[in-house]
Amino acid sequence: MTDTASPTTASPTTVIRGGTVIDGTGSPRIRADVAIRDGRIVDVGTGLHGDHVVDAEGLVVAPGFIDIHTHYDAQVFWDPALTPSCFHGVTTVVAGNCGFSIAPTRPRDRDLIARTLEKVEDMDAASLNAGIPWEFESFPEYLAAIERHGMALNYAAYIGHTPLRIFVMGDQAARRTATSDEVSQMTALVAEAMEAGAAGFATSFAITHLGADGQPIPSRWADRAEITSLCKAVAQSGRGAVGINGTSDGLRFEQIYDLQLELGIPITFTALLTSNTGSHLRALEIHRRGVARGAAVWPQVSCRPLSFSMTMVEPFTLNTSPIFAELMPLSLSERRCAYADPAWQQRVRDGWAAGLGLPPRWDTYELMESSAHPGLIGQRLLSLAEAGSVDPFDLLLDLTLDEPDLRLRAKAVLANDDQEGIAILLQAEGCTLGLSDAGAHVGQLCDAPLATDLLGTWVRERGVLTLEDAVHKLTQVQADIFGFADRGVLRPGAAADIVVFDPDTVAPGPLRRVRDFPAGTERLTADEPVGMHHLFVNGTAVISNGELVAGAVAQRPGQLLRPSRH
Repeated sequence: MTDTASPTTASPTTVIRGGTVIDGTGSPRIRADVAIRDGRIVDVGTGLHGDHVVDAEGLVVAPGFIDIHTHYDAQVFWDPALTPSCFHGVTTVVAGNCGFSIAPTRPRDRDLIARTLEKVEDMDAASLNAGIPWEFESFPEYLAAIERHGMALNYAAYIGHTPLRIFVMGDQAARRTATSDEVSQMTALVAEAMEAGAAGFATSFAITHLGADGQPIPSRWADRAEITSLCKAVAQSGRGAVGINGTSDGLRFEQIYDLQLELGIPITFTALLTSNTGSHLRALEIHRRGVARGAAVWPQVSCRPLSFSMTMVEPFTLNTSPIFAELMPLSLSERRCAYADPAWQQRVRDGWAAGLGLPPRWDTYELMESSAHPGLIGQRLLSLAEAGSVDPFDLLLDLTLDEPDLRLRAKAVLANDDQEGIAILLQAEGCTLGLSDAGAHVGQLCDAPLATDLLGTWVRERGVLTLEDAVHKLTQVQADIFGFADRGVLRPGAAADIVVFDPDTVAPGPLRRVRDFPAGTERLTADEPVGMHHLFVNGTAVISNGELVAGAVAQRPGQLLRPSRH
């Protein structure tokens, strides 16, 4: 930023000069300046003057990106910049996805919430216990705490089904369906949350979501009557959206479209991903029929493979097998005994053969960390198994048992690695971008670079989307789903949430492991993307020349976003 002469104004004006403006609406790009003052865009045009000038020659100026699928519910308290999302052009996040908010929570249930997040979302319980200032119990109190502490990015949050059930049902939350009285209590709490400004209500029926005891999380025990009642509480507020992860016997994928037409408010579905069975094409056909009926269901799609770099202490994707899940509450020594037991191994195989859990795609397994076999790091498990004429499952367990702490780390792809299929989903009408999972699975993946990957790989390199379409999907589409007024577009009067990037070089950059969370815990991060120059949140520069602005983080210009009425 450099100073330049300007007319006297009541407040300083910043002009982003000479860039290519892509306004978020899908309209063609134009060459223009953008002037911002008092947190708002005041003009878009040529020859604008200001007290401060940002040179955007050769760069794109666009609305800040909106990430609608994050898990920053706890991290927001110790990391107001919400790293690494801020480095990738994100100015607004929606937390509480999959029904895993941290409120409402009674003091006696805080440890259970932490252990559930540890098992489901790979958040370290020690980090959560050290980093969350438990000064709230209800969801409105949680939102008030967020506002008191402040954040550098804009923040919105669903009220989640899992803490809601625990709050009302206690230790019965993950054991049975709710009574009508309990459903009424939960419905009232959702209504209270919406009145306080919740982004909506989120739930999960995903097979991967198992709690601290290895059993299905509380939301997976809900019946259709409970789900409908809680969703109606959102609809009656006239604001926000419902987020649904996965399906159940009580709510099949096609029935989500019926539910939306009954509710009248948007539903986002996590996630429509490519699979080697072609199920994504069948789901896409159901979606197209639903759109033709007028249903506002927005399946979330991603441009990144869904892969997990997991240790065999907590093998997230393997835990979808109920036999693996039995080990989740056990000690390390008990897990070691199971891994070495031929009878247990056969039970796992029999379960996969019977369709229990997600069968591993051994061809995607790659060894990432091994203290006992460092020479094997980077090699494919299937190649090693074939070379040794052994079964890949046997080899995985043998290598794991060689580790003194079972911490063999392997990367495995779960879904979404079919490039042709991804292109189809990215172009599909009525789908939206999601599943960055930023803030979750912090030791296993880091998909916060979703936006920079989309712009670099799928726009510039592969030409699957135009730059205008990609920006539209990252901005206005997301703002409209939730009713975030004056967000997701560049126009006079809109909030000055702005990203400036180089379309010729933008890329996600490298991943690295750091220990910067409370209690010294480890995570993967991606804080060095390529081609990302500036980020403004409500008119304040949070990223300048690719670097985090410490003063802006301290100032915390982000706002708690409360959805407006649809």
